[in-house]
Amino acid sequence: MELTGLLPDFGNLAFTILAFLAALTVIVAVHEYGHYIVGRWSGIKADVFSIGMGPVLFARKDRHGTSWQIAAFPVGGYVKFHGDANVASGSADEDAMAVMSAEERRHTMHGAPLWARTATVAAGPIFNFVLSVLIFAGLALATGIARDPLSVAKPLNVPGMEEGLREGDEILSIAGYDMPALAEFYTIVEKLPDTAQVGYQVRRDGQVVDVTATHPFPALVGSVTPKSAAIDAGLKVGDFIATVDGTPVPTFNTLREVVLNGDGAAMTLGILRDGTPMEVTLTPRRQDLPSADGGFETRWLIGITSGMVFEPATRTPGLWESIGSGGERVMYIINSSLSGLWHMITGAISSCNLSGPLGIAQVSGQAASLGATSFISFIAMLSTAIGLINLFPIPVLDGGHLVFFAYEAVTGKPPSEKVLNVLLAIGLSLVVALMVFGLTNDLFCP
Repeated sequence: MELTGLLPDFGNLAFTILAFLAALTVIVAVHEYGHYIVGRWSGIKADVFSIGMGPVLFARKDRHGTSWQIAAFPVGGYVKFHGDANVASGSADEDAMAVMSAEERRHTMHGAPLWARTATVAAGPIFNFVLSVLIFAGLALATGIARDPLSVAKPLNVPGMEEGLREGDEILSIAGYDMPALAEFYTIVEKLPDTAQVGYQVRRDGQVVDVTATHPFPALVGSVTPKSAAIDAGLKVGDFIATVDGTPVPTFNTLREVVLNGDGAAMTLGILRDGTPMEVTLTPRRQDLPSADGGFETRWLIGITSGMVFEPATRTPGLWESIGSGGERVMYIINSSLSGLWHMITGAISSCNLSGPLGIAQVSGQAASLGATSFISFIAMLSTAIGLINLFPIPVLDGGHLVFFAYEAVTGKPPSEKVLNVLLAIGLSLVVALMVFGLTNDLFCP
């Protein structure tokens, strides 16, 4: 793939880079602040808290003696604790430590008790997970969740809705299927006929009324996936897909079947955008997706999710409900990531599923182009991924340091300096190799 092929159609390289750096800066700042604040609570002093690497552009020292700085290259950050030989906190500055008193050594990373060092190192990834949970919870609080019983807040302006559902209608049944509790709504959606219109029974102004309206899930674009055929082709949220290669697709399920059975052939979509008919041509892509049994399945996809034919009435969830929902999303991302990594290692799915910095930057820009909600959700997902990666038991990563601490807890002494340096070199080599592999995927995978 040409490098220019990674540039999104919606904008330019500068926008993509800015979006990526904005996301990365937030995530790195939270990660490093976790190390810093838990270290401070544990009695470990920090000499430097840096956002960015390289030459210092701005610095200010606080009353705790920590220099807070912004460096020239916004591609990471670090906390340099008192007594560290370098910003990686992997080894001590032996000369400095040798002249410290016992009390001063207690305030260094290398002289602190094992529990304090463990808590300080683990705090970085944990803060990443907390950030993700809070973002997902905040989005739930801001946007609300569908109210039970399912009711119409606003019918969309799509074909077949002219005399159908109205604002305030409470859905009692669809196509003869009584509405269950909202949590089970999709069980009846799967049973609905694949017809452009279906019958609804609604409660309207206190009266039970039968109406005919558009299928609740027509071929309507509810969201567009970054780095997909749909976003490359310019599809937008709200586009109503009426035909594929001239053949009507009355429901989203019909569209899905057409794409699945198309064997990756290019297709022309006839769409309505704000009432204006137009055509879009795209080519589906094979993708590996998590399946319900915990495995993966490979399917042809164009990169959209379905939208409902009406905006459901919502309620504002409680704080704990929102946090619980955010926690569930973070756990889903972690489980899917670990499962995907295992399936790549075993060869069950393509290693092209692993993106490098260019691919992540591209997704950053595309997520930003889709709106604030999409970009904020992307930050939460990326924060979870970075927290998870940092827990891998690889020397130079936080997980590697935690393994060293576990060894110390069992044996009563840390690994020797010589062994530690060798392991750190191996870990650095692994991380660099992984980055190169991801970059290769960015350039050459379809």
